[in-house]
Amino acid sequence: MALHRLQSLTVGVPDVAEAADYYVDFGLAQVAPGRFATVEGGEQFFLEHSPVRRLLGMAVAADDGDDLDRIAANLDRLQLPCERDTGSLRTREPVAGVSVEVRVAPRLTRVTVAATPYNGPGRLDRAGTRAPVLSRTDPVRPLALGHVVIGSVEQKSTQRFFTEGLGFKVSDVVPGTAAFMRCSTDHHNVLVQQAPLNFLHHTSWQVTDVDEVGRGATRMLTEHPERHVWGLGRHHIGSNFFWYLKDPAGNFSEYYADMDCIVDDQLWTPRSFEGMQALYAWGPPPPPSFLAPEDLAALMTGAHTAND
Repeated sequence: MALHRLQSLTVGVPDVAEAADYYVDFGLAQVAPGRFATVEGGEQFFLEHSPVRRLLGMAVAADDGDDLDRIAANLDRLQLPCERDTGSLRTREPVAGVSVEVRVAPRLTRVTVAATPYNGPGRLDRAGTRAPVLSRTDPVRPLALGHVVIGSVEQKSTQRFFTEGLGFKVSDVVPGTAAFMRCSTDHHNVLVQQAPLNFLHHTSWQVTDVDEVGRGATRMLTEHPERHVWGLGRHHIGSNFFWYLKDPAGNFSEYYADMDCIVDDQLWTPRSFEGMQALYAWGPPPPPSFLAPEDLAALMTGAHTAND
Protein backbone atom coordinates (compact mmCIF):
# COMPACT_ATOMS: atom_id res chain seq x y z
CA MET A 1 0.00 0.00 0.00
CA ALA A 2 1.40 3.36 -1.04
CA LEU A 3 -0.28 5.14 1.84
CA HIS A 4 0.53 3.99 5.35
CA ARG A 5 -1.26 6.16 7.92
CA LEU A 6 -3.48 9.06 8.75
CA GLN A 7 -0.84 11.45 10.00
CA SER A 8 -2.75 14.40 11.44
CA LEU A 9 -5.97 16.41 11.55
CA THR A 10 -6.66 20.15 11.74
CA VAL A 11 -9.99 21.07 13.31
CA GLY A 12 -11.62 24.47 13.45
CA VAL A 13 -13.50 25.51 16.60
CA PRO A 14 -14.96 28.83 17.80
CA ASP A 15 -12.99 28.81 21.08
CA VAL A 16 -9.54 27.28 20.70
CA ALA A 17 -8.52 27.68 24.35
CA GLU A 18 -11.68 26.00 25.64
CA ALA A 19 -11.31 23.09 23.23
CA ALA A 20 -7.61 22.80 24.04
CA ASP A 21 -8.39 22.28 27.73
CA TYR A 22 -10.72 19.43 26.78
CA TYR A 23 -8.13 17.63 24.65
CA VAL A 24 -5.51 17.98 27.37
CA ASP A 25 -7.98 16.28 29.72
CA PHE A 26 -8.58 13.67 27.00
CA GLY A 27 -4.90 12.76 27.22
CA LEU A 28 -3.26 14.50 24.27
CA ALA A 29 -0.02 16.34 25.03
CA GLN A 30 -0.20 20.04 24.15
CA VAL A 31 3.27 20.81 22.80
CA ALA A 32 2.39 24.38 21.81
CA PRO A 33 -0.86 26.38 21.84
CA GLY A 34 -3.35 24.44 19.70
CA ARG A 35 -0.83 21.70 18.80
CA PHE A 36 -1.18 18.22 20.29
CA ALA A 37 0.82 15.00 20.21
CA THR A 38 0.09 11.35 20.92
CA VAL A 39 2.47 8.93 22.61
CA GLU A 40 3.68 7.26 19.42
CA GLY A 41 2.37 9.38 16.53
CA GLY A 42 3.98 12.72 17.34
CA GLU A 43 2.04 15.90 16.56
CA GLN A 44 -1.26 14.64 15.20
CA PHE A 45 -3.92 17.18 16.14
CA PHE A 46 -4.18 20.92 15.53
CA LEU A 47 -6.86 23.38 16.60
CA GLU A 48 -7.53 26.61 14.73
CA HIS A 49 -10.17 29.28 15.09
CA SER A 50 -13.27 28.88 12.96
CA PRO A 51 -16.72 30.50 13.28
CA VAL A 52 -18.25 27.00 13.38
CA ARG A 53 -16.79 23.63 14.21
CA ARG A 54 -15.45 21.83 11.14
CA LEU A 55 -12.67 19.69 9.77
CA LEU A 56 -10.22 22.03 8.10
CA GLY A 57 -7.52 19.64 6.97
CA MET A 58 -5.81 16.30 7.19
CA ALA A 59 -2.39 14.89 6.38
CA VAL A 60 -1.82 11.39 5.04
CA ALA A 61 1.58 9.69 4.95
CA ALA A 62 2.97 7.96 1.83
CA ASP A 63 6.14 5.98 1.24
CA ASP A 64 7.89 7.89 -1.56
CA GLY A 65 7.68 10.30 -4.47
CA ASP A 66 6.39 7.61 -6.82
CA ASP A 67 3.31 7.39 -4.60
CA LEU A 68 2.77 11.13 -4.97
CA ASP A 69 3.12 10.80 -8.77
CA ARG A 70 0.40 8.15 -8.85
CA ILE A 71 -1.91 10.26 -6.71
CA ALA A 72 -1.32 13.32 -8.89
CA ALA A 73 -2.23 11.27 -11.97
CA ASN A 74 -5.34 9.92 -10.24
CA LEU A 75 -6.48 13.42 -9.29
CA ASP A 76 -5.87 14.64 -12.82
CA ARG A 77 -8.16 11.88 -14.16
CA LEU A 78 -10.83 13.07 -11.73
CA GLN A 79 -10.20 16.65 -12.90
CA LEU A 80 -9.19 17.71 -9.42
CA PRO A 81 -6.28 20.19 -9.04
CA CYS A 82 -3.27 19.61 -6.81
CA GLU A 83 0.02 21.26 -5.95
CA ARG A 84 3.15 19.13 -5.86
CA ASP A 85 6.66 19.60 -4.52
CA THR A 86 9.45 17.17 -3.73
CA GLY A 87 8.01 15.68 -0.58
CA SER A 88 4.30 16.47 -0.57
CA LEU A 89 1.13 16.94 -2.56
CA ARG A 90 -1.72 19.26 -1.61
CA THR A 91 -5.30 19.12 -2.80
CA ARG A 92 -8.86 19.64 -1.58
CA GLU A 93 -11.73 17.25 -1.11
CA PRO A 94 -14.22 18.66 -3.63
CA VAL A 95 -17.47 18.53 -1.63
CA ALA A 96 -16.57 20.05 1.75
CA GLY A 97 -13.33 21.71 0.68
CA VAL A 98 -11.23 19.96 3.32
CA SER A 99 -7.54 20.55 2.69
CA VAL A 100 -5.61 17.30 2.25
CA GLU A 101 -1.83 16.98 2.19
CA VAL A 102 -0.12 13.72 1.29
CA ARG A 103 3.43 13.70 2.63
CA VAL A 104 6.37 11.39 2.15
CA ALA A 105 7.05 10.24 5.70
CA PRO A 106 8.59 7.25 7.46
CA ARG A 107 6.30 4.49 8.65
CA LEU A 108 5.27 4.73 12.27
CA THR A 109 7.31 2.52 14.59
CA ARG A 110 4.92 0.99 17.08
CA VAL A 111 5.96 -0.17 20.54
CA THR A 112 4.89 -3.74 21.24
CA VAL A 113 2.67 -3.71 24.31
CA ALA A 114 2.27 -7.03 26.12
CA ALA A 115 -1.25 -8.43 25.97
CA THR A 116 -3.32 -7.61 29.04
CA PRO A 117 -3.82 -10.85 31.01
CA TYR A 118 -7.48 -11.79 31.41
CA ASN A 119 -8.69 -14.94 33.14
CA GLY A 120 -11.21 -17.15 31.39
CA PRO A 121 -12.71 -20.63 31.73
CA GLY A 122 -9.80 -23.06 31.65
CA ARG A 123 -7.37 -20.19 31.01
CA LEU A 124 -5.75 -18.54 34.03
CA ASP A 125 -3.55 -15.83 32.55
CA ARG A 126 -3.20 -14.01 35.86
CA ALA A 127 -3.58 -16.73 38.48
CA GLY A 128 -2.96 -15.54 42.03
CA THR A 129 -2.88 -11.81 41.17
CA ARG A 130 -5.39 -9.01 40.95
CA ALA A 131 -6.26 -7.50 37.57
CA PRO A 132 -3.39 -5.18 36.54
CA VAL A 133 -5.79 -2.36 35.67
CA LEU A 134 -6.44 -1.93 39.40
CA SER A 135 -2.89 -0.64 39.88
CA ARG A 136 -2.93 1.76 36.93
CA THR A 137 -2.88 5.32 38.24
CA ASP A 138 -1.40 7.32 35.36
CA PRO A 139 -3.77 9.34 33.13
CA VAL A 140 -4.80 7.60 29.93
CA ARG A 141 -2.69 8.76 26.98
CA PRO A 142 -3.81 7.97 23.43
CA LEU A 143 -1.12 6.08 21.56
CA ALA A 144 -2.02 7.35 18.09
CA LEU A 145 -4.69 8.94 15.93
CA GLY A 146 -6.88 6.23 14.47
CA HIS A 147 -9.58 7.67 12.25
CA VAL A 148 -11.90 10.55 11.44
CA VAL A 149 -15.60 10.39 10.54
CA ILE A 150 -17.13 13.07 8.36
CA GLY A 151 -20.58 13.74 6.97
CA SER A 152 -20.86 14.66 3.29
CA VAL A 153 -23.80 15.95 1.29
CA GLU A 154 -22.40 13.93 -1.62
CA GLN A 155 -21.12 10.76 0.02
CA LYS A 156 -20.29 8.99 -3.24
CA SER A 157 -18.25 11.94 -4.53
CA THR A 158 -16.29 12.22 -1.28
CA GLN A 159 -15.71 8.46 -1.24
CA ARG A 160 -14.46 8.60 -4.85
CA PHE A 161 -11.98 11.32 -3.90
CA PHE A 162 -10.46 9.15 -1.20
CA THR A 163 -10.47 5.88 -3.14
CA GLU A 164 -9.97 6.77 -6.80
CA GLY A 165 -8.03 9.94 -6.04
CA LEU A 166 -5.83 9.25 -3.02
CA GLY A 167 -5.79 5.44 -3.08
CA PHE A 168 -7.69 4.53 0.09
CA LYS A 169 -9.15 1.01 0.22
CA VAL A 170 -12.78 0.26 1.15
CA SER A 171 -12.99 -2.12 4.12
CA ASP A 172 -16.77 -2.31 4.65
CA VAL A 173 -19.87 -0.34 3.68
CA VAL A 174 -23.33 0.56 4.86
CA PRO A 175 -25.18 0.56 1.51
CA GLY A 176 -26.19 4.01 0.35
CA THR A 177 -25.04 5.54 3.63
CA ALA A 178 -21.37 5.13 4.54
CA ALA A 179 -17.99 3.74 3.51
CA PHE A 180 -15.23 2.67 5.92
CA MET A 181 -11.89 3.34 4.18
CA ARG A 182 -8.29 2.69 5.14
CA CYS A 183 -4.86 4.09 4.31
CA SER A 184 -3.07 1.80 6.76
CA THR A 185 -3.52 -1.68 8.18
CA ASP A 186 -6.25 -0.39 10.51
CA HIS A 187 -9.77 -1.33 9.43
CA HIS A 188 -10.61 2.31 8.74
CA ASN A 189 -8.90 5.68 8.88
CA VAL A 190 -11.64 7.71 7.20
CA LEU A 191 -15.37 7.04 7.35
CA VAL A 192 -17.61 9.10 5.07
CA GLN A 193 -21.36 9.05 5.72
CA GLN A 194 -24.24 10.63 3.84
CA ALA A 195 -25.44 13.72 5.71
CA PRO A 196 -27.63 16.79 5.25
CA LEU A 197 -24.51 18.97 5.43
CA ASN A 198 -20.75 18.60 5.45
CA PHE A 199 -19.54 18.28 9.03
CA LEU A 200 -17.07 16.62 11.36
CA HIS A 201 -18.68 13.80 13.34
CA HIS A 202 -15.77 12.47 15.40
CA THR A 203 -12.09 11.82 15.77
CA SER A 204 -10.87 8.50 17.18
CA TRP A 205 -7.83 7.73 19.30
CA GLN A 206 -6.21 4.39 20.06
CA VAL A 207 -5.51 3.20 23.60
CA THR A 208 -4.03 -0.11 24.70
CA ASP A 209 -7.07 -2.10 25.81
CA VAL A 210 -10.69 -1.94 26.89
CA ASP A 211 -9.67 -1.05 30.44
CA GLU A 212 -8.00 2.12 29.12
CA VAL A 213 -11.18 2.94 27.18
CA GLY A 214 -13.13 2.70 30.43
CA ARG A 215 -10.54 4.45 32.58
CA GLY A 216 -10.16 7.32 30.14
CA ALA A 217 -13.89 7.93 29.82
CA THR A 218 -14.49 7.60 33.56
CA ARG A 219 -11.87 10.23 34.30
CA MET A 220 -13.28 12.57 31.64
CA LEU A 221 -16.78 12.27 33.09
CA THR A 222 -16.00 12.51 36.80
CA GLU A 223 -16.30 16.30 36.90
CA HIS A 224 -17.97 16.76 33.50
CA PRO A 225 -20.83 14.27 33.03
CA GLU A 226 -22.13 16.45 30.19
CA ARG A 227 -19.25 15.17 28.05
CA HIS A 228 -20.80 11.71 27.78
CA VAL A 229 -22.20 10.67 24.39
CA TRP A 230 -22.20 6.89 23.98
CA GLY A 231 -20.41 3.92 25.52
CA LEU A 232 -19.08 1.57 26.67
CA GLY A 233 -19.74 -0.71 23.71
CA ARG A 234 -18.26 -2.71 20.85
CA HIS A 235 -18.72 -1.98 17.17
CA HIS A 236 -19.50 -4.74 14.71
CA ILE A 237 -17.83 -2.97 11.79
CA GLY A 238 -14.16 -2.76 12.80
CA SER A 239 -14.79 -4.81 15.97
CA ASN A 240 -13.38 -2.13 18.27
CA PHE A 241 -14.41 -1.25 21.81
CA PHE A 242 -15.59 2.37 22.00
CA TRP A 243 -16.62 5.23 24.22
CA TYR A 244 -17.60 8.59 22.73
CA LEU A 245 -17.32 11.96 24.45
CA LYS A 246 -18.07 15.52 23.29
CA ASP A 247 -15.75 18.51 23.23
CA PRO A 248 -17.02 22.05 24.03
CA ALA A 249 -17.48 22.85 20.34
CA GLY A 250 -19.71 19.80 19.77
CA ASN A 251 -17.20 17.47 18.10
CA PHE A 252 -17.20 13.88 19.33
CA SER A 253 -13.95 12.15 20.30
CA GLU A 254 -13.61 8.40 20.74
CA TYR A 255 -11.34 6.21 22.81
CA TYR A 256 -10.99 2.86 21.04
CA ALA A 257 -9.12 -0.43 21.41
CA ASP A 258 -8.91 -3.74 19.52
CA MET A 259 -9.60 -2.56 15.97
CA ASP A 260 -9.59 -5.07 13.10
CA CYS A 261 -6.30 -4.96 11.18
CA ILE A 262 -5.95 -5.80 7.48
CA VAL A 263 -2.39 -6.80 6.65
CA ASP A 264 -3.17 -8.57 3.36
CA ASP A 265 -5.78 -7.06 1.06
CA GLN A 266 -6.28 -10.42 -0.64
CA LEU A 267 -7.44 -12.00 2.61
CA TRP A 268 -10.08 -9.38 3.42
CA THR A 269 -13.50 -9.29 1.77
CA PRO A 270 -15.45 -6.04 2.24
CA ARG A 271 -18.99 -6.64 3.47
CA SER A 272 -22.22 -4.69 3.65
CA PHE A 273 -23.87 -4.08 7.02
CA GLU A 274 -27.29 -2.69 7.87
CA GLY A 275 -29.45 -2.10 10.90
CA MET A 276 -27.96 -2.56 14.35
CA GLN A 277 -24.83 -4.24 12.95
CA ALA A 278 -23.98 -1.02 11.13
CA LEU A 279 -23.70 0.69 14.51
CA TYR A 280 -22.71 -1.75 17.25
CA ALA A 281 -22.55 -5.34 18.45
CA TRP A 282 -23.32 -4.62 22.11
CA GLY A 283 -23.61 -1.72 24.52
CA PRO A 284 -26.27 0.86 25.31
CA PRO A 285 -28.38 1.95 22.33
CA PRO A 286 -26.89 4.93 20.49
CA PRO A 287 -28.58 8.16 21.58
CA PRO A 288 -30.31 10.27 18.92
CA SER A 289 -27.63 12.92 19.41
CA PHE A 290 -24.97 10.48 18.18
CA LEU A 291 -26.82 9.77 14.95
CA ALA A 292 -27.77 13.43 14.44
CA PRO A 293 -25.70 15.79 16.60
CA GLU A 294 -27.80 18.41 18.34
CA ASP A 295 -26.14 21.35 16.62
CA LEU A 296 -26.72 20.16 13.03
CA ALA A 297 -29.68 22.50 12.51
CA ALA A 298 -27.60 25.47 13.65
CA LEU A 299 -24.71 24.36 11.46
CA MET A 300 -27.04 24.05 8.49
CA THR A 301 -28.41 27.54 9.10
CA GLY A 302 -24.89 28.87 9.28
CA ALA A 303 -23.94 27.10 6.07
CA HIS A 304 -26.96 28.52 4.24
CA THR A 305 -26.20 31.99 5.56
CA ALA A 306 -22.61 31.76 4.40
CA ASN A 307 -23.77 30.75 0.93
CA ASP A 308 -26.36 33.55 0.57
